[in-house]
Amino acid sequence: MFTATKREISELYTFFRLLADGSVAAGTPQATPNEAISVPVSFIQREEHDGTCRYYVESSDIRIVRGQKDATGNFQTNPQVAFCLVPRAHFASVADEILNLLKNSSDDVEVPDALELFLNQLNIYELEAQTNDRTDLHIAFYHPDVSLTGFSIRCRLSPMNPLLDGGRTANLKFEQTGVRFAVPTVNKVNATPAGPNEVRDRLFLIERLGGVLKYNDVCDRVFRCNLSMIDLHFPRFLAEVVRLMHIEDMTRTADLVKGIVQLNPLKIKDELITKHGFYEYKMKQFLLALALGMRPAKIYRGEGCAIHGMLLVDGQGRVMCYHRSDADTFADFLYLNTRFEKGSLDKDKYGFLERENGSWYFKLNAKIGLTKR
Repeated sequence: MFTATKREISELYTFFRLLADGSVAAGTPQATPNEAISVPVSFIQREEHDGTCRYYVESSDIRIVRGQKDATGNFQTNPQVAFCLVPRAHFASVADEILNLLKNSSDDVEVPDALELFLNQLNIYELEAQTNDRTDLHIAFYHPDVSLTGFSIRCRLSPMNPLLDGGRTANLKFEQTGVRFAVPTVNKVNATPAGPNEVRDRLFLIERLGGVLKYNDVCDRVFRCNLSMIDLHFPRFLAEVVRLMHIEDMTRTADLVKGIVQLNPLKIKDELITKHGFYEYKMKQFLLALALGMRPAKIYRGEGCAIHGMLLVDGQGRVMCYHRSDADTFADFLYLNTRFEKGSLDKDKYGFLERENGSWYFKLNAKIGLTKR
């Protein structure tokens, strides 16, 4: 018996459930499986400790073939290792057992001996796939000759990796204007007691003291350029969304964008807002870019990302698929099922007045994750 995190075991659950079912339902914008659209899985490719492994879905068995990737990234079968067959029913029963562990464990999971033995028989020693491109699984749908598609996994039964992981590179900078603050005034602002709403309290205090925070810039040059790929005005749009999150204590993306529509910080014409849905459209583009691989500190060109979609496991253990080929559904799902989160002030270095080149600046941090329900 050994201990695993719920995130690790949830990835394994997703993998085994797909092999057992041999298909995956398309997801709806409301994060429910669309039973009318079920896509057959031909095989799943996973990076294991000893190389690349393919799991072919057959009528009653899973055929496991081990190999390596050549210099061009193509899969080459290892002729010294014969393939093995494992009944799909075994994967189904193990998936059910893992689902029960996920539902009944509050923290880390104690993996029972029987499950450990099954993993050893499959030579699976890494619960999370070892990749450098942030993909968790590669799947070929319909037919073995179809191109592989890279997926990330999110499971609502475990802690989920965020879409935008905050960090100092995701800080947005506001310049303090209006009344010029003296150092004692700044110290008073920064000495606001710590707590869940300390950033909001500082924002309100700055306003009461006559200060005005005006959007200035994105702290990281690469992140600024990445945001500008969505729209040249998007950095300011995102900054105003983050500020609104703190001021109004709202987190859901759709609610925040509705608030931005009322404020209209970019002074967009009403026709563009009401008829074209400018703010909603730009936010959906941004969320889709994040889901498909945009990162704050890595140059984003809008193409070439290894991630093509997301596999979502809901609270009942149902797996659903979102793919960039149906970008509208994928974007709507993200818009309705994401929220802005508050990162660590000390770790991410935001939420305080700081002096820079003779002026005072206040940083806010952008962090976005999926909702739990």
